[in-house]
Amino acid sequence: MGRLDGKVAIITGAASGQGALEAEMFANEGAKVVATDVQEDLLKKVVDKVNKEGGDAIAIKLDVTSETDWQEVINKTVETYGALNVLVNNAGVFIPGTAEEATLETWNKVMNINAAGTFLGIKYAIPEMRKAGGGSIVNISSISGILGFGAAAYNASKGAIRTLTKNVAADFAKDNIRVNSIHPGVVVTPMTDPLLNVQETRKSLEDMTPLPRLGEPKDIAYGALYLASDETSFMTGSELIIDGGVVACKGC
Repeated sequence: MGRLDGKVAIITGAASGQGALEAEMFANEGAKVVATDVQEDLLKKVVDKVNKEGGDAIAIKLDVTSETDWQEVINKTVETYGALNVLVNNAGVFIPGTAEEATLETWNKVMNINAAGTFLGIKYAIPEMRKAGGGSIVNISSISGILGFGAAAYNASKGAIRTLTKNVAADFAKDNIRVNSIHPGVVVTPMTDPLLNVQETRKSLEDMTPLPRLGEPKDIAYGALYLASDETSFMTGSELIIDGGVVACKGC
């Protein structure tokens, strides 16, 4: 307990999966949590649970592709809690398809939510973190941002997050703003359900993972908690790979 005492954290994509678990974990460790998502009903349930268990959280609807929404979230966070110390850019979508199969419409949708949504969060969080004397930004990328398998648009968006993280880390280290990325392997979440519900696909992904299981939301949430805490005060521009060993053996 207490690893995030005194910190105010915004978490995107917090209505389900690892985002919801991050909201719960962060609150349990003392953070005041601003949980955001477009799924308002599910988001409210997450926040109600956090508050019933003694945490301090609010829910704000956020379309991460909307600049206006981001400005409103940042403003309400500061109005409510007085500062911003942590941002977890967790929201994302996966749409399968090779570069030949993908349409420009699906390409733009994935890039806008995953890459542009992360950029906008960073852009509007930085001024408030600078006022607070520093902060931690945690960007959820993927091993698909490192390796060449998956889906063309998704890979491209997660690769963009990976390199954007390093760019921002270098540019704002002088402000004591740390920026790191997490690269999950296959995690059992609502986003991956369509893939994992196909038995052949699930077995193939399990066989690809050296550790004998797929990832769980808590595996990624623990990584986000670590990067958000002062335990990583000398880490920036780093890649935290949480994938059961897939990258270590390059998909073997």
